[in-house]
Amino acid sequence: MAYILKTLNSWFWWENIWMPINCTWADFVDREGLVFPKPHQLYATIPYAFVLLIIRFFSERYVAIPLAKALGIKNVRRVKPQPNPVLESYFRECSRQPSQSEIKGLAKKCNCTVHLVEKWFRRRRNLEIPTVLRKFQEAFWRFSFYLTSSIVGFIFLYDKPWFYDIWQTWVGYPFQTLLPSQYWYYMAEIGFYWSLIFTLGIDIKRKDFMAHVVHHLAAIGLMSGSWCGNYVRVGTLVMFVHDTADFWLEAAKMFNYARWEKTCNILFIIFSIAFFITRMILFPFWILRATLYQPTYYSTTPVIAYFLFNGMLLTLQGLHLYWGYLIFKILKRFVFLKDLKDDRSDEEEEDSLTDTEEESTKSGTKNSSGSSKHLLSSSHH
Repeated sequence: MAYILKTLNSWFWWENIWMPINCTWADFVDREGLVFPKPHQLYATIPYAFVLLIIRFFSERYVAIPLAKALGIKNVRRVKPQPNPVLESYFRECSRQPSQSEIKGLAKKCNCTVHLVEKWFRRRRNLEIPTVLRKFQEAFWRFSFYLTSSIVGFIFLYDKPWFYDIWQTWVGYPFQTLLPSQYWYYMAEIGFYWSLIFTLGIDIKRKDFMAHVVHHLAAIGLMSGSWCGNYVRVGTLVMFVHDTADFWLEAAKMFNYARWEKTCNILFIIFSIAFFITRMILFPFWILRATLYQPTYYSTTPVIAYFLFNGMLLTLQGLHLYWGYLIFKILKRFVFLKDLKDDRSDEEEEDSLTDTEEESTKSGTKNSSGSSKHLLSSSHH
């Protein structure tokens, strides 16, 4: 087994995968005036991810909640349905939304009215939907990170020649020294996406859940691979282009949850403009041009990593097109119907049954604190 692992490791780090011709890993040893990224440094992104999770916990608890209250968002307590093993078993194993004939059968089995069984299922379904306050907390955390990352990224990049002339990302490659700002930019970004992977089970799930999983894994793979191959200059540009649009979306979501409709609409329109500029123009015609076309001027024989990285970048662009299509649908509905509702979010269902009625029946009902449209509640990247 040890021999197999050693063989796989030697194959993975084979110079022909990562390096231009006539370069070896021995050339990436630090020397006077040159510092190179080391693959083992990526292990640090895991503890950094947990540091970010701790920061997230405190920021959501001690900043997001008071801010939500100041914006008028209340922490509505959802009333749980009365324990009913028969209905609970059917909910988990058969259907969350039984048909009318199934409801009649369940009502007969539980010796209660059809009305109460319907109420029980609606209340039980609502327990699966995050509260508005929970959604606000998650949006606040992402907004805080993306805004901070965008500002810090601009500070790190504004005086770099490759920020204005992307050809400079390949000048001197692969013997380009690693700057301290690039190190921390990478550690923070990779750590953040690891933290999103760790919280997939507890974060709000939407209908494009798998697209987010693919995006997070592709992002970690791209950043880690570009670190190992010293594609750090173009890597920082990719990160900056992505983050500069995302905080507008999270801000729009926060004001949407607070029901500041006009502010939400303005922010979403700004986000849409930023998204189409960064993801539909800059990313394919600036970034992808630099990764697909320009390297051929510096090497007539592209290494295997060239195809791997560009494959992942094209996967990201495919996700951009998918999310762009969804954003376009939302904008189209806004223009013609004056409605910015996002179809990818579940909504609470109304419940007219009071807690007193529930106590008297001892059967089971369900609650919803009003039908709320959660606009723009899907998240993307």
